[in-house]
Amino acid sequence: MLIVFSYLSFVSPVFFTSRNLLNVLDQSAIVGMIAVAGTMVLIAGGLGGFGLVNGLASTKGRVNSIITTLASGIIIRGLALVLTGGALVRVLDPNFAVPGQGVMLGVTTQVAIFAFVVAAAWFLLARTTFGRYVYASGGNPEAARLSGVQVDRVRIITFVVSGLVAATAGVLSASRVATGQADAGMGLEINAIAAILIGGTSISGGEGAVWRTVFGLFLVVLVGNGFNLLDVNPIWQQVFQGAVILGAVALDSWSKRR
Repeated sequence: MLIVFSYLSFVSPVFFTSRNLLNVLDQSAIVGMIAVAGTMVLIAGGLGGFGLVNGLASTKGRVNSIITTLASGIIIRGLALVLTGGALVRVLDPNFAVPGQGVMLGVTTQVAIFAFVVAAAWFLLARTTFGRYVYASGGNPEAARLSGVQVDRVRIITFVVSGLVAATAGVLSASRVATGQADAGMGLEINAIAAILIGGTSISGGEGAVWRTVFGLFLVVLVGNGFNLLDVNPIWQQVFQGAVILGAVALDSWSKRR
């Protein structure tokens, strides 16, 4: 991340300006909230974002969490299209736009909320008994069960927290433009997963940290911002993200084998 930051500061006169850096923070907020909450789910040994339903399906129903997430995502997007008829839904109440367009302590409201989510998630994972249970549930669920940890309950809670934070991010995103759209947010889950994996959270569970996800997030966003400033074809950004995700998972699997 530091290498990319230094390089962009050197090659682009616009990059290292307060306006652009605040824009980077603003671009990071929505996907960052999803990634930080999702970090807890992956550490606990799962993958998903539809809260209680995904949690119950993957724990009590013993359905693979990736399949659960993909299936629920298709269902939710389908319902959204049915409800909206595929059209934009404008929100006429001006109060709805306040959270998404407001400013707090010199930054946008969504950046301030993102900072709160980061702090809360870090405290939960690093400074509480529940956080230790999360790591234990992902690292060795059988040993955790034998030690008295209710692994299914812990995983369900991480799914619920992830779903709640993702819903909050969705509301903020809609509030920013005072418009609802059924296919809004398409692709955000890929950016969130990329940030989590680049940060070093193991896809098999038991390892990871919030601060690592934040660094992974900023790397993804900085690369996208740099591509825009340097007028690079955005398709290459997708190529980069795919390659990094593949490389991160391969490195994780290689380190596990060692």
